[in-house]
Amino acid sequence: MQAEVLNIQGKKTGRTVELPEEIFGVEPNNHVIYLAVKQYLAAQRQGTHKVKTRAEVQGASRKLHRQKGTGGSRKGNIRNPLYKGGGTIFGPKPHSYDIKLNRKVKDLAKISALSHKAKANSIIVVEDLSFEAPKTKTFVDILGKLKAGEKKVLFVSPEYNENVDRSIRNVPYILGVSLSDINTYDIVNSEVVVLTESAAKIFSEQDEKAEA
Repeated sequence: MQAEVLNIQGKKTGRTVELPEEIFGVEPNNHVIYLAVKQYLAAQRQGTHKVKTRAEVQGASRKLHRQKGTGGSRKGNIRNPLYKGGGTIFGPKPHSYDIKLNRKVKDLAKISALSHKAKANSIIVVEDLSFEAPKTKTFVDILGKLKAGEKKVLFVSPEYNENVDRSIRNVPYILGVSLSDINTYDIVNSEVVVLTESAAKIFSEQDEKAEA
């Protein structure tokens, strides 16, 4: 599919970029998107939750009273989980929430997410940006002219650019990533995906290498 390249004023430059059908035009697989998002969110969990069992809480180990003859129930020590300050039964222990996904599944999830955005006309290709110094207001103005202002934007550049990154980082609804770091969650979590011209061309180059 052909995508028009816009300038920073939001006007057509007369150039187009070929976005491969194999990446932006497939039938999306919603289940693998779900799995990839689930894996991403699970990986954000620290898994450091911890409670103390009756073997770990403070308290004397003596039996509270004799077994028989009191008219009451049998009791062990004060660390019994039934008493205030006692241990916790079957509480959480530190563990990892990581989920393993095959590389092919993760790649299909990204392709499916990008195809969803393409079907919704939520992909914008803009000419390469270069700032001599970080300019947050300038960057926000550019997105406004691209009709992406105030929307959750995923801005994808071919590689890390410090001035562009520092222009973005203070805006809560804009996430800037390099092409190699793009993931399914960020694509799904955005309303608009903005690709720089160079980043968009890399998709075509990768597709040509795969065919070769």
